[in-house]
Amino acid sequence: MTSTPPVTGTTAFLAAYDAVLAAAWPAGTTCTDIPTPWGSTRLNSYGPQDAPPLLLLPGGGATSTVWYAQAAELGRTHRVHAVDLVGEPGRSTVGERPIRTVDDLNGWLDALLDGLGAGPVALGGHSYGGWIALHYALHAPHRVRKLILLDPTGCFAGFRPGYLLHALPMLLRPSAARTRAFLEWETGRAALDPDWLRLREAAAAFPSTRPVTGPRPSPEALRGLGVPALVLLAGQGRAQDAPRVAAAVDRLLPHAETAVLPGVSHHALPLYGPAVPELNRRMREFLSTDDDERRP
Repeated sequence: MTSTPPVTGTTAFLAAYDAVLAAAWPAGTTCTDIPTPWGSTRLNSYGPQDAPPLLLLPGGGATSTVWYAQAAELGRTHRVHAVDLVGEPGRSTVGERPIRTVDDLNGWLDALLDGLGAGPVALGGHSYGGWIALHYALHAPHRVRKLILLDPTGCFAGFRPGYLLHALPMLLRPSAARTRAFLEWETGRAALDPDWLRLREAAAAFPSTRPVTGPRPSPEALRGLGVPALVLLAGQGRAQDAPRVAAAVDRLLPHAETAVLPGVSHHALPLYGPAVPELNRRMREFLSTDDDERRP
């Protein structure tokens, strides 16, 4: 008689992860593991093999699966690669070299793009993924054709104190119940995809490393960034003040366009149904416009 393996936090998480891929991602999605010195990196990819590459980085704990609505839409014209961050919940695995600094993150993305064999890519990120994407664009602007930042945190303004206070219990002692309560508070109980919510709650039991933190990029570095950028902010987000962030982007990024998306919170991005059509439209138009048309 064979025994059934125990259901651990990791087992439940991976089952929930696979359920989102099967239910929400378009048919034809492929999964690839790319080795880097910092660990093996999982990419979920969709779109024509020879289309321009679009690399998408999730927010903390959200996993690559959160990008399914963008994969289905933008995968018509781009090869969309959604990434599981090394050290975060997902199917990427930590290597012998831990990611501890911004330089490590930049080196990891260098190795990931090398493994993809990709030329300059469009690079997008949400929340913490936006922070990583912005730092990488500053590190290697020749490898980033366009930059998309969805409500990026730690880039142009600080967190609201109330947001940090509400997040603290979940950060100190993660659990499914605390994750659920926090997301309900931040999103105003928005109707998020139930399969993805189960995955997000299961991520509380998944082993992860401490994320890299650091100061915001300097104003001088931001003003020198020549990569065309699209910054989309959550109009009802509780993480940061959207008008304040928009003003900072307008002041600091010379090749950026900024918009505030009404009726959506920070953690509802990028998958909240009512916000998806406008979000995808803005991303699609930005990606389809020639770079030269956007430069002053």
